[in-house]
Amino acid sequence: QLQLVESGGGLVQPGGSLRLSCVISGLSGRPLDYFQVGWVRQAPGKEREGVSCFSSSDGDTYYSDSVKGRFTISTDNAQNTVHLQMNNLKPEDTGVYYCVADAITTVLYMCTVAVNNSEYWGQGTQVTVSS
Repeated sequence: QLQLVESGGGLVQPGGSLRLSCVISGLSGRPLDYFQVGWVRQAPGKEREGVSCFSSSDGDTYYSDSVKGRFTISTDNAQNTVHLQMNNLKPEDTGVYYCVADAITTVLYMCTVAVNNSEYWGQGTQVTVSS
């Protein structure tokens, strides 16, 4: 059973940057690249949105149109950590950001059709973009 713990959220002004991290444990000897990983966010009153998903085994990467060019997902397989570097933040990026992982999916499916259905979820970290 995986455990996902996010950190790095906070309050930032528009145009600022944040780096979210997600430490994954409970891998039971499996490498991190056994799983597809990603970040899903939920803004108040809105449906969940797959922000970015990534497969470190083949480099397949997905970004939503709303964050493309501003956010970068990466993994540190030695540290079993997933990062989301967020630059040029906008007020509409405000929300709770969840780290997700799933072994039986594709990156595109995980972040779009199955955005609510990843097998493993973190507890979420709040990101607020406001002046």
